[in-house]
Amino acid sequence: MPYTSEHKAQTRERIVSAARRLFNRHGFEQVSIDRVMLEAGLTRGGFYHHFDSKDALYAAAVASFTSCNPFRPDFRDVPPPAPRQLARMLLDVYLSDEVFDNVDHHCPLYALPGDVARAGLSPQKAYTQLIRNLTEVYAAALAGEADGEQRAQAIVALCVGGMVLARTTDDAALSRSLRSAARRQALALLDAPDA
Repeated sequence: MPYTSEHKAQTRERIVSAARRLFNRHGFEQVSIDRVMLEAGLTRGGFYHHFDSKDALYAAAVASFTSCNPFRPDFRDVPPPAPRQLARMLLDVYLSDEVFDNVDHHCPLYALPGDVARAGLSPQKAYTQLIRNLTEVYAAALAGEADGEQRAQAIVALCVGGMVLARTTDDAALSRSLRSAARRQALALLDAPDA
């Protein structure tokens, strides 16, 4: 009896979740298909029923962050906040200790940039879409303001850059300071008077 499409989708999600955690922790090159499938509780033979290649899995893992982010606000029962408030909330969460400490769920924008730069076109497209998605949140908060799009891009660069640098140091105080400085400058861009 063949598996249902629902079962296939659930299995695919198990594979993507396992890959996302492993790629975040170890990087693309260090993670094998066998390791992903073992982490997902499956055998290697099933991999190619869901993905054509490891690159395709990598692209799916990067793209999945928009739907898997455990730190995003849940607005099912309440209307979403105004764009400016949402942008501030995202800044606070993105650069928080909670997000920084949860390596398995790091955003691929700061967890995987070196890997994605060397990866194929599919992972780069997925990564590009994440950049656009994050930029859109800040651009919506700056809608109608002079240089709003550029300021939104600068905020994304501060958030991602702050987290990339914070992850690379073994000095906890410096790590916190880098994230705090990035947050302060990002808020200044968000709150800057219309030029």
